[in-house]
Amino acid sequence: MTILVVGLSHRSAPVAMLERAAATGDALNKLLHEVHESTHVAEALIVSTCNRVEVYAVVDKFHGGVSDISELLARHSGLPLDDLARHLYVHYEDRAVQHAFSVACGLESMVVGESQILGQMREAFKLAQTEGTVGRDLHELIQQSLRVGKRAHSETGVDQAGASLVSVGLNVAEGHLGELTGRRALVVGAGSMSGLAVATLARAGVGEIVVANRTYARAERLAAAAEVPARAIELTDLTAALAEADLVVSCTGAAGLVITAEQVPATGERRFFLDLALPHDVDPAVRTLPGVALAGLDDLRTAEEAAQAVGPRAVEAVRRIVAAEVAAFLNAARAAAVAPTVVALRSKAAEVVEAELTRLTGRLPALDERDRAEIAQTVRRVVDKLLHAPTVRVKELAAAPGGDTYAVALRELFDLDPKAPEAVARPDIEGPAS
Repeated sequence: MTILVVGLSHRSAPVAMLERAAATGDALNKLLHEVHESTHVAEALIVSTCNRVEVYAVVDKFHGGVSDISELLARHSGLPLDDLARHLYVHYEDRAVQHAFSVACGLESMVVGESQILGQMREAFKLAQTEGTVGRDLHELIQQSLRVGKRAHSETGVDQAGASLVSVGLNVAEGHLGELTGRRALVVGAGSMSGLAVATLARAGVGEIVVANRTYARAERLAAAAEVPARAIELTDLTAALAEADLVVSCTGAAGLVITAEQVPATGERRFFLDLALPHDVDPAVRTLPGVALAGLDDLRTAEEAAQAVGPRAVEAVRRIVAAEVAAFLNAARAAAVAPTVVALRSKAAEVVEAELTRLTGRLPALDERDRAEIAQTVRRVVDKLLHAPTVRVKELAAAPGGDTYAVALRELFDLDPKAPEAVARPDIEGPAS
């Protein structure tokens, strides 16, 4: 069984395709179970956000797993498999681990270093746990991914990329509106990007900030943290707020449009809309209104340009962390993989010892208990000493690439039952009824 990732993101697919592939609610649950129940998949977890849909799976066959998952993604999205396949990426074994860690660190995000992905991965893991589709292998992978992501954010400045992207957007806004000092700003959404927007708008000197969000309490908390006059409103009051705003920044996680052209009054005054969401929050038709300009993520910069804005040092530092953590994870996994074979070998040796001691008792019934115990202890000590060096060494060798071949060699040399290591590795397997 090995780990496989099949997915598409803003880097590999157009926005329209991502919108069709995205899964939420009942559709996400259904897709998760269909993947888990497919022929070659033992464990499954799906990360579905506004700019990526990725299936993490433990599979018994690479090609079979890729085929199963690709067909299910095509069926879910309603796209022809041939069309979808051109935009899918596939990572397997070591590359799958590296990809998971990179995603958690924000290196694969449109906004390099953004921290929202950690929460999204955590939610995907919780859902898979609740639905019973995740097992030991994916549990370990995702838990380690979350830990590595937290480490990258705490030890580097990679999360400054988000602030840089907002700053670029506001520079574009200044080109249309002129000086932002004293302007009225409306922020739609209350997530981490909205928080960055509020802080950056305050530094730019806007006169007032209005925060609108579906959950009023979150909008209220964000407004209270602003360093300029700010207030929160219900999302139902959005139309009235749009009529008063000079600058609108929208970054929600909604699946459809949040701001339509019909909601924006055609006053003729200069206004600027900055859409930082994917899928888009703002109806592209607002561009047709007199005096209104609109910029989206595609108009600002690519992830690579954002990385340059953060500075090569921060991004390179995260890449070094990912490389070191991947190596440590794989070494530990290889060492753990050989452990069941070692246990199975020692179990077989113990069975041989007990069988021989039983035979000795039958042949020499006159031995007293003290002599029999001394002989038994001596035989067990000899076997333990003979097995000690090779079993310790095989664990050390297993940590290196290709180390699993040593476990195979042990099974061949000592004629171990192929099912014995598997039974040791899966303590959850039900034993015989007592």
